[in-house]
Parts: sequence; C-alpha cells; structure tokens
Amino acid sequence: MLQTSSRALRRAPLALGNLRANGPAIAVSFPRWTHSTASVNLAFEEIPAKDPSPGSKPPGPLVIVHGLLGSKQNWRSLAKRFHQTLNTPIYTLDLRNHGQSPHNEVMDYASMAGDIIEFCKERSLKHINLLGHSLGGKTVMAAALSPDLPPDTLSKLIVVDISPARGPMSDEFRTYLRAMKEIEHKRVRSRKEADDVLQAYEPDVSIRQFLLTNLDRVSHGTEHHHKFRVPLGILDKGIEGIGDFPYEPDHRKWEGKTLFVKGSKSKYINRKNMPIAKEYFPNMELITLEAGHWVHAEQPVEFVNRVSEFILQP
Repeated sequence: MLQTSSRALRRAPLALGNLRANGPAIAVSFPRWTHSTASVNLAFEEIPAKDPSPGSKPPGPLVIVHGLLGSKQNWRSLAKRFHQTLNTPIYTLDLRNHGQSPHNEVMDYASMAGDIIEFCKERSLKHINLLGHSLGGKTVMAAALSPDLPPDTLSKLIVVDISPARGPMSDEFRTYLRAMKEIEHKRVRSRKEADDVLQAYEPDVSIRQFLLTNLDRVSHGTEHHHKFRVPLGILDKGIEGIGDFPYEPDHRKWEGKTLFVKGSKSKYINRKNMPIAKEYFPNMELITLEAGHWVHAEQPVEFVNRVSEFILQP
C-alpha cells in the first residue's frame, strides 16, 4: 500500500483474507519494542516443503514480503497456492513495525533489508526466491543490492508493482494515518465503531477492511478498547523515508534474474522509472497483468502461475 491510489484495493478479497495455508504452517513472533539500529527478529510463517518426487529438483525457498500496513496473514492463501505449485518451503514475513514483528524507531530500507538478510542467515537459507510487493518490493530490492547479502543467498528476485525510483509519499497515506490516530484517540470499543470513523476519510470498503486488519482489542481489567498493532507514531515520523531508496544505480547493481510485475491500471511502474530499474537490475524482465496496484489480489491465479513459471525457469 505504498503511495497507493484510493481505488487500489477495490478488488482485493484474497489480500484481505485469513485462509490457513495447506500443510503444517509454523508461525513465530517476537517481543514488540526495540530501539536499536541493529536488525530485528522478524515474525514469520513457514510452510515446509513436501517430500519431493523421485528425480525432481524443487526450486529454492520462496520468501514473501508484504506491503505497507500489510502483514504475513494477507499472503496466506497465495502462500498455499505457491506451495502447491512449487513444492518448496514458503516463508511469509512481517516487516518491522508490522504484524507481529518488533517495533523499531528506525524504519529505512537499508534496515528493513538487513532484517531480511539476517532472517536468511539465521536459517541458512540459500538460493532463495525473494518476492516483495510495494513497500516490500522496495525492501527486497534493497536486500538484493545490499553489500551485506552473502553469496549464494539470492537466486531470483520478484518485485510487484513498485520501482526503485525515489518519490514523495501520497497525501492519501497521511490521511489513513490521521484516521487511524483518531480511532485510537476515541478508544473505540468495536470494529464497527472504528469503521464508522474511517468512513469519513475513505469511502472504499475494501481499503477500510484492509486498514482494520491491523486492529487489536486491548483489555484493562473489565474495560476494553481497540488499538492498532502498527506503531502509528513511528510510521508518521518515517513517512518521508518510505519514498526513498538507499542506493544509486552507478554504485550498486544486482545481475541476477529479476521479474517486475506491473498492474496495467497502476502508475507505480511506468516508462519513466523502468529505465532506472534496468540500471539496478540489468537482467530484468517486465510482465503486465490486468489489475491495479494490488496485482496479486486482483489476479491471484495468473499471478501465481506467471511468478511460478519465472521461478521454475533454469
């Protein structure tokens, strides 16, 4: 949901879903608050690989990174689809300040990329396929370009509807934050009350439902109210940095195979910024699906098929 338009989530039922992935999914979360510039332990869910068929050679693990104000739970249904198609371990992550991962006042792409690199190091993951959407897309690009990325970690990179170009955040995102702060200030007691507040800011029910996936019930004795699990103050302070990018193309490149997936109705990948992407990722290809910014939610079957074809290519 990075710089997304107000229509971006109109057809996003799967992104908003909460379906459980097939197989023994493993969910892990960690303590919430840190203030260090060091990496944080990311919460994640894993779907282990099934026993491979005789003579088959599955691809490396698929690591999936959500967008702004999203979480790993938004990708559960698609993770299941990828697992069925690829028969490889699937990891869905919560970025710092999202989902069940710790909160940290440092929220820049180099730090978020460092979290992913440490996640892979700690699990000795090799030859991974790294996929990110929007904010997650910029984060996985930063990870691919990072000098801290160990050799043989990354096999292929998939970037969904975002480019490495720098640009200001939209006023729309500031509006969402303002609405979410009002919900917390009013200490609403139900999701219905929270949605009533959001309606004054956003008419699209899909977007409101997406924002409310971050809402938790908090109890104090016999009293309770609702609070967002994402740290609104940290996000508010870091809003400008979310439009940034940590590297210059003449300083860092990644020569591996890279797939950019564009939504035909979205402007986040366009003729102006694709040459910039090509400088960073010279071995890139671009495909376009009939969708808006939320390509994977609007076209889940085609998205999984096309990305899986890319991953399975020699």
